[in-house]
Amino acid sequence: MSQRFHIHPDNPQKRLINQACDIIRRGGLVVYPTDSGYALGCQIGDKNAMDKIRRLRQLDDDHNFTLVCRDLSEISLYAKVNNAVFRSIKANTPGAYTFVLPATKEVPRRLQHPKRKTIGLRIPDNKIALALLEELNEPLMSSTLILPGESMPMTDVDDIVDQIGKQVDLILDAEFCGSEPTTVIEFIDDMPEIMRVGLGDPSPFEIE
Repeated sequence: MSQRFHIHPDNPQKRLINQACDIIRRGGLVVYPTDSGYALGCQIGDKNAMDKIRRLRQLDDDHNFTLVCRDLSEISLYAKVNNAVFRSIKANTPGAYTFVLPATKEVPRRLQHPKRKTIGLRIPDNKIALALLEELNEPLMSSTLILPGESMPMTDVDDIVDQIGKQVDLILDAEFCGSEPTTVIEFIDDMPEIMRVGLGDPSPFEIE
């Protein structure tokens, strides 16, 4: 059974953040809150943890994993963005958007979409997620906690414990943190295409 830390949503306890990051660095798979529901997170490039996410969510090889970043400089490190795309992302972060962009060589190949060589990136508007990212000093490899056959993220931590508590190493319990997934924007030839409408307002990316 996983550990469960009750963590304050506005003032996350430093010792709990440090313990969570130690678990992640040791190859652990964690459930953590974002501004668009709970997510699964692990260290970049950790194949075993990534395989756990695939099994838990029953994902196919075409799934776009997301790197959850703390700031725009990390997005620039892991994705190829020109000035216009960068300005568009900057104007809408942090927030409930996932941006699908061409990956740089800094992204392990197994994280990239096998055909398009893209990666999802986002900067969450959530103090616990940002505290984790600050302590880790690198992005979290992440996937929204949506179970097979469902369309919305899990929201009740007791349900998370009951259903997947034996398959993860840590659950960061911040009580309810949202129930709608991110809006997904893919930049194709530097033009935005709305792939999924979720919590983030899609209107800034609509092309007339």
